[in-house]
Amino acid sequence: MDDQEIIALYLGRNEQAVKETEKKYNAYCFRIAKNILSSQEDAEECVNDTWVTAWNKIPPTIPTSLKAFLGKLVRDLSLSRYRENHAKKRYHGMDAILEELEECIPADLDVQKNLERQELSEHINDWLSTLPREDRVLFVKRYYYGETVKSLAALQGCTENQMAQRMRKLRNNLKAVLTMRGYAE
Repeated sequence: MDDQEIIALYLGRNEQAVKETEKKYNAYCFRIAKNILSSQEDAEECVNDTWVTAWNKIPPTIPTSLKAFLGKLVRDLSLSRYRENHAKKRYHGMDAILEELEECIPADLDVQKNLERQELSEHINDWLSTLPREDRVLFVKRYYYGETVKSLAALQGCTENQMAQRMRKLRNNLKAVLTMRGYAE
């Protein structure tokens, strides 16, 4: 079943929508949750919560891309669970990823302010748009979807060390751009 048919089921409040969504996107959503949480049980719970959240949000929201919509939902739910677990000192799955980005985004930046956060987001998006497609995809897979360096290396047919170096170059490039735009440490 294609995405538009699934969305039509949601709009008609047909419970088959959830079953079709799960059938088509379970593996995709689970991979995102597992990358963030590193716990099979927590990832499964977040994926199940994703189906409930989608049911509650469609309508009134009508996503243009069901896959992207579900990816954002499961990512947000997983990050919330990660923060909850991290506060309890249970998991450290995203620590390495967040630490890698800390060298690019200054710690003294108050990202709670909506204007600054939006501006920073626009600068990062502008920077991403200058990258070759392959680098942009790798960066998003690593820092948005939480893919491991190992899985990215396998995807690209290179060693983990080569991929780590490539990611470091991308982060250094981002840091230089953000420094130029006034986000100095």
